[in-house]
Amino acid sequence: MGKTAANNLLIGSYSARLDGSGRLKIPEKFRDVIEQTYGKDVFITSLTDESVQIYPLAVWEQMTRVASEGAVVLRPDIRRFLLRVNLKGSHHQIDAKGRVLITQSLREKARLNGEVEVIGLNNHLEVWNKEVLESAIEKRPLTEEDFENIARLVPPRKE
Repeated sequence: MGKTAANNLLIGSYSARLDGSGRLKIPEKFRDVIEQTYGKDVFITSLTDESVQIYPLAVWEQMTRVASEGAVVLRPDIRRFLLRVNLKGSHHQIDAKGRVLITQSLREKARLNGEVEVIGLNNHLEVWNKEVLESAIEKRPLTEEDFENIARLVPPRKE
């Protein structure tokens, strides 16, 4: 039996721990999907300072490909985005023990130390301080309008 698309998704959440050097042991289910689907190369950055994102390098390259196409990089919004994520971000490899280093500056901004929550968002991971995550969810709960907007994005099922 072959792998289904669902087997390639990074979904769910797991508690994990940062070691004294700032290395995160990626939860095994996530690590298996990343390594088998994308390989060991990842790009680690922060889009908002609330959390840290870990993108398989192939996903990151696909996501930022438009920024490398000619004059698009001159657009102020794309330039600001690239400046931010590359100032904060760096290319890493998952080591033999399944760990990646989260730089000190990223750890400090996102308040990551000790126990953290690692959440799968389909094609990448987010690493959160648990208290910051709970506060963010509490401050910005999903509304009926959110659910309606999300429903519009879901394509109708073909019978």
